[in-house]
Parts: sequence; structure tokens; C-alpha cells
Amino acid sequence: MTLANVHSIETFGSVDGPGLRYILFLKGCRLRCAFCHNADTWDLNSDDQRSADQILDHAERYRSYWGSEGGITVSGGEPLLQIDFLIELFKKAKQRNINTCIDTAGEPFTKEGEWFTKFEELMHYTDILLVDIKHIDRNRHIRLTGKPSDNILEMFQYLSAINKPIWIRQVLVPGWTDDIEDLKKTRAFIETLSNVKKIEILPYHNMGAYKWEKLGMKYPLEGVEAPDQESIVLADKVLHGEIR
Repeated sequence: MTLANVHSIETFGSVDGPGLRYILFLKGCRLRCAFCHNADTWDLNSDDQRSADQILDHAERYRSYWGSEGGITVSGGEPLLQIDFLIELFKKAKQRNINTCIDTAGEPFTKEGEWFTKFEELMHYTDILLVDIKHIDRNRHIRLTGKPSDNILEMFQYLSAINKPIWIRQVLVPGWTDDIEDLKKTRAFIETLSNVKKIEILPYHNMGAYKWEKLGMKYPLEGVEAPDQESIVLADKVLHGEIR
């Protein structure tokens, strides 16, 4: 039995996958996104550790609200850092006929060694993934997150190859991720994939800035305002191929 390092739980999530969902937020992330609103999830350690059965028993209390599309979404932090727990959780979830979703940035992904074997198994029990394209440009991705994007884009391509459904999310940060030419390059990459079911724009907000301050860190995007509605609509049209 593998225990999860849990950050928090949301019992009625409406934006993290199809239908109403039970959202399990796990601890641990190796990206350092400048816009992160959950910096308190970076540390892998947690005082709240739970088994797969404990999570599923708790989740099923809310099953009557899920309808035909809802289920469980595991988010973070970066849930793929706890892949052994995910395999156990999702395998047992499928035995209970529960829809499963992973919200991931893809940073741990590799096609090498034991980890990839585990990922292949995990995909057998995963119905859909919510995946971020932080930035399509490699150097700007490093500037934005502290890590390169090569393996992340490789994950997108692998998920397309196995035809695993994904929703793509683009966080729109003024001055960082809203350049039209970059968004057009993102669209061109999306068009190489065969498994994209939905594309979403997530407008930047600074509601998590206080968490950086609480952790004794300077918030990198101090002074950056949320994008206006015109910018959001424009980015959405570019990513959906309405503007080329």
C-alpha cells in the first residue's frame, strides 16, 4: 500500500475535468512557475497522508452529484511525482467504475526506464488528462518555469500516439504568454495532435501571491494585472484556429 502526500481536497470541482468532480490535490512540484498560485504545494512532504481506499471511500460520499460525466481528478502540485500512488488509486477507482482524470504539467515525464513502464500502466486506468502548455518557446519556458519543455512536449506527442483524450490549458499572463506569434506556434503544435478534446484559456490572476509571501519568497509577477477580456478572446480565437 502506497500513501499519498495530500495537500487538500475539493469535493465539488466544476472546472477540473468533465462534470462535477472530487479533486485531490497532491504535494510536490519541481517546476517553479512565476504565476503559480499554489506555491505551498511545491514541497513533497505532507502531514496529511492517505491510502487509495481512504480517498475512494471519502470520494464516493459525493458520487450522487457526479452524474454521468463526473468522477475524480488528481491535481497538485504535480501528481505524476507520486505515480505509484496514482496507479493504485486509479486501478481501484476503475474497479469501482469511477471516471479518472489527471491534471498535470508533465514535468516528470520520460520515455526511459521504469518510470515510463509505470506511466504506460497508469494510462490504462486514466480516462482523460488536463495538460498545460506553459510556453511553446523552449527558452521562454525555462524563464517562466525554471525547466525546459522538451520532455513535456514529448508527453503530448505520446498521449496523441496512444489516443488518450486530453484537454489543453494555456495560462494567459500579460507580457509573458500572450504574444500572438507564440500563440500561433502553440496552435501549430496543437494541430499535430489527434487527441485534443478541448482547449481552454486560463486567465492569470494574483490570488496566490500571498502564499509566496507567507513562504518568505518574493512574488515574481508583482504588478502584473489580469488580462482584459479582449486579450482573452483574442488568445482563444488564435488557439482555436479562428485567427491565423
